[in-house]
Amino acid sequence: MNSVTLLQEAEKALLPIFSEIDAQVKYNLKKTLDAFRYHRVGVHHFASVSGYGHDDLGRETLDRVFAQVMGAQAAAVRVQFVSGTHAIACALFGILRPGDEMLAVMGSPYDTLEEVIGLRGSGQGSLKDFNIDYRELPLTDQGNLDWEGLKTAIRDKTRLVLIQRSCGYSWRKSLSIAEIEQIIQIVKQQNPDTICFVDNCYGEFIETLEPTAVGVDLMAGSLIKNPGGTVVTAGGYIAGKKELVEAAACRLTAPGIGTEGGATLDQNRLLFQGLFLAPQMVGEAIKGSHLIAYIFDQLGYPVNPPPLVPRHDIIQAIQLGSPDKLIAFCKAIQGYSPVGSYLDPVPAEMPGYESQLVMAGGTFIDGSTSEFSADGPLREPYIVFCQGGTHWTHVAIALEAAIDAII
Repeated sequence: MNSVTLLQEAEKALLPIFSEIDAQVKYNLKKTLDAFRYHRVGVHHFASVSGYGHDDLGRETLDRVFAQVMGAQAAAVRVQFVSGTHAIACALFGILRPGDEMLAVMGSPYDTLEEVIGLRGSGQGSLKDFNIDYRELPLTDQGNLDWEGLKTAIRDKTRLVLIQRSCGYSWRKSLSIAEIEQIIQIVKQQNPDTICFVDNCYGEFIETLEPTAVGVDLMAGSLIKNPGGTVVTAGGYIAGKKELVEAAACRLTAPGIGTEGGATLDQNRLLFQGLFLAPQMVGEAIKGSHLIAYIFDQLGYPVNPPPLVPRHDIIQAIQLGSPDKLIAFCKAIQGYSPVGSYLDPVPAEMPGYESQLVMAGGTFIDGSTSEFSADGPLREPYIVFCQGGTHWTHVAIALEAAIDAII
């Protein structure tokens, strides 16, 4: 069966799921519109200020809009966050103090957090350098959260629980909002003062609720992923309880400044517009992930998540089984990217990652994984991780070349 026929069959089979996704997009868009209307967003909010960023009306209003959409008390949406990892690091350093313990409940965290924690590298000011202890609750043999182990995992010194919502570069199930809510309940039963923190990267607008709407104390993410709607050029956010957002913002700026500082550098319009576009863009990315899963499952490759099941992030993983296929897949995706289609991805070192990576990222915004991209570490079992997509039809076109490249 050729790639065109495969795609036609997949599109036909996925029509009912696509209809369900459209209904979810409508719900999330209405929620976003309600926040824009409630806070009376107007063109005057698109203006920005320079220098210290004091009294930036647009920035202050965006924080309130973002918090309402996320079901949080407060939010800080800032272009000064250089990545989702930076936003997460500010949150962790804002909350944790020497002698505290952080417990990761979903096994090993994403590669870029390893040096923040102090699992790799030294002398860079990691949590470990500040005498903050770290512990992991290993996943089960099936790659799931150890629910029984979690019931007795919280110690007196466990100040913060790290919940990584997305699978990252691991072959495991991403967490649903219902599962996150259950984690919080189990943690709070053991110690109501333990802070539940969610790495929400890749998870925004996947479901109709966000982690902060079901009891998470604080979460963080990137604006060049889901909530930037593929148009925001840089930045990240933190959202949750007001005092915790302020503590994290004090690490971004300085104690005493917190959320009151940070010029928006003429980005206010894009930040508002990106949030408005985000539900639709995420819906398209979810459709693309279903398409990838269905086709490569038909071709006999292990896929995660499996086809025809609900999504909990915008990542679709395919176990290709060889470095040649991983590289060939990424080259095919790059060849059908709108930017840099003439480039050939080659394995290379990447700051924050342990293994060499091969990346297809022909995106308008450098590193934007809400646009269609594919990458993977050059290590067994040679898994490619596909993310994003501004429209699922672009994913379909690029997949024709990817299928032909690896068969």
